[in-house]
Amino acid sequence: MRISEIMKRDIIIIQDDETIGAALEKMSNMRVNGAPVVNQMGKLVGMIVKADIYRFLITPGHYEECPVEWVMSKEVITARVDEDVLMVGRRLRSNHIIAMPVIDEDSVVGIISIEDILDFFINT
Repeated sequence: MRISEIMKRDIIIIQDDETIGAALEKMSNMRVNGAPVVNQMGKLVGMIVKADIYRFLITPGHYEECPVEWVMSKEVITARVDEDVLMVGRRLRSNHIIAMPVIDEDSVVGIISIEDILDFFINT
């Protein structure tokens, strides 16, 4: 089974200059724990997850004004649309991450999470 068959295609994309507050609000409204971050040219530059934001909030600061870029992971681990589900699941676990953007050529086309992988195996 390929990732493209189970990934979520209806995703939110966060701009790297958006505020942390705006990113958290978007993720909460869509009920997701993470989102790819792109620059003004649409290039993937990071991944933001709620855990990153919560860790940042422990330190007092300017939550409503700080850009996502301050807390996002800049070394993004991605999956390709044609990759095997099991291999992507192993990469999620070995890197201790909850989700990763799915890439087709240079574009973000979806996101895959540990929950998606688990649901796949439970329902298979």
